[in-house]
Amino acid sequence: MLTRRVARPLLASWFVATGLDACRRPEEHVERTRHAWHRLAARVNGLPEAPSDEVLRTAARAHGAATAIAGLLLALGKTPRFAACTLAALTAPVAVLDAPVKGGRTTAAQTSERAFVRDLSLIGGALLAGLDTEGRPSVAWRVQHAREAAPTS
Repeated sequence: MLTRRVARPLLASWFVATGLDACRRPEEHVERTRHAWHRLAARVNGLPEAPSDEVLRTAARAHGAATAIAGLLLALGKTPRFAACTLAALTAPVAVLDAPVKGGRTTAAQTSERAFVRDLSLIGGALLAGLDTEGRPSVAWRVQHAREAAPTS
């Protein structure tokens, strides 16, 4: 269907662009992760020290590469359901990083809130794309109907 051919690449474009950005310039992602780690450490007792910058940089690049690859697969229509579900799972930790914290309506808080809502929207879109069977019955439906149609002995 034409809608899928247009909608999937449009949805995937943000994931590919953000993933490539994390691979090329991981510093901003490292800073966001470190900031979120310190926010969490303030609320949770016994949380270990934040990982080193090198570990965070490697993790940001790996996450970015996985996001870009899954986005590319979705855009190209190769294993679109798997790619979309992978993108939803990869975006969940980003939503946690962007989750707003209590305290004032500062510009930083508003930016964090917008990013959080964007992340939730992208997760929802990816989940919808992941559940799209393109009009064909799911494997579970086929198995159930095959069992019902099979002669009983």
